Amino acid sequence: MSTHLDLNTISKPIGHIGIGEKVGFGLGDLACNLIYASLSSYLLFYYTDVFGLSAGAASLIFLVVRFIDAFCDPIIGFFTEKSHSKFGKYRPFLLYGAVPFALLAILCFTVPSFGGTAKLIYAYVTYILLSVVYTFVNVPYGSLTSAMTNDQQESVSLTTYRTFLANIGQVLVAFFVPYLAEIFSSSIGKAKGWQLTMTIIGIVGGLLLIGSFATTRERVIVPKKHAQIHVKDVFEQLSKNQPLLVLCIFFFVIYGVKSIVSSTGIYYVTYYVGRADLVKWYSLAGTLPALAFIPAIPWLAKKLTKFQLIILSVSADIIGISGLLFAQPTWITWIFIARGIASVGNGMISAYMWALIPETVEYGEYKTNKRMGGVIYAIIGFVFKCGNALGGMVPGLVLSATGYVAGVQQQTAGAQRGIIIATTVIPIIIYFIAIFSMKFYKLDKETYAKISAELKKRNEQELANE
Repeated sequence: MSTHLDLNTISKPIGHIGIGEKVGFGLGDLACNLIYASLSSYLLFYYTDVFGLSAGAASLIFLVVRFIDAFCDPIIGFFTEKSHSKFGKYRPFLLYGAVPFALLAILCFTVPSFGGTAKLIYAYVTYILLSVVYTFVNVPYGSLTSAMTNDQQESVSLTTYRTFLANIGQVLVAFFVPYLAEIFSSSIGKAKGWQLTMTIIGIVGGLLLIGSFATTRERVIVPKKHAQIHVKDVFEQLSKNQPLLVLCIFFFVIYGVKSIVSSTGIYYVTYYVGRADLVKWYSLAGTLPALAFIPAIPWLAKKLTKFQLIILSVSADIIGISGLLFAQPTWITWIFIARGIASVGNGMISAYMWALIPETVEYGEYKTNKRMGGVIYAIIGFVFKCGNALGGMVPGLVLSATGYVAGVQQQTAGAQRGIIIATTVIPIIIYFIAIFSMKFYKLDKETYAKISAELKKRNEQELANE
């Protein structure tokens, strides 16, 4: 039977989305970053200096959880595609996940009353559960872009708002979390101080997720059979969706670089520059300048080809990193300018690369007649987490090979060279691999427009016959 749908509406790209809804969408990533960035930045310190675990035991927790987290992504992505509710396919996860996400964030920073093995098990269980809930929220959240619009320019705009607010979350975490923890700890003790800090962060994050749910809408309508996903469809998607495979390589490489750069910064400032007091400002310089340029991404996306925009973004990051390579330890201003330039390039890359994923969702539907937004975002999540994991190993291997000794105030010349290599040379080399990989991304604006138009016509006919 006919569904009484306006075929003229269906045949056109879903276009303008209001600023309020774009901000509401971005609140979802602000929420995720407030909580997850707090864990990424401070949980290891909390485990060793407050919770009372050894550094070895704490490090093993992170390794195990990251492994479980990466392999949960495709499973949860598949589950997401099977879900349906009156609120949509993806939005409900923001609502349902808000309270568990906030509660588990608090529990991760809570010292239990018991000790020994039970205490260690408590740390494992709370962190694993938090990571699983995060994936249940974040994979559908990422997939929401392709459900809100099928207009490529609007996807870029949505991703820009998301990235901008995510960066704000990182800035807030970098400054306010340790600030609040220090204030509360001075009056009620470290354990209660950190618990209260994460209680505030958790509540704010949960409310932001609910706000994102309340202010967004799913608009893209697809034939019912396109939403009926089976396990074999996942493998068909991987075999026929060439742009997705290229993007997976790009995400793996880029997040590998991100992981290397983020983990080596403290070594570069502390041991090469010799100014441990500048670490927090160096971190800020790696985030704040990007905020000024991320809003320009939609405009640049109109003016440049996709590959040109990638080249521009990556080149800015390479120029900034090269500045760090050639800087002398006393060139403080130079170092901060270089760090700022790298931040701009990195922010632009982050904003734009996520905007390409909805294209691969459309292309995958065009090739297979299956719309698999949740699965595709989960695959991307698995890939970039693997990149993060590998990138996290590289600095340690380089530092170990060049004679770095932990706790020594003055490192040897060899160790300092290792710090420079890990911070600058390796990321630059990897970035050229990233540029090369995107040469094989053949979904240019014209090709995507043709595919999208044909897909809409095809879906229009199928919807009319349902």
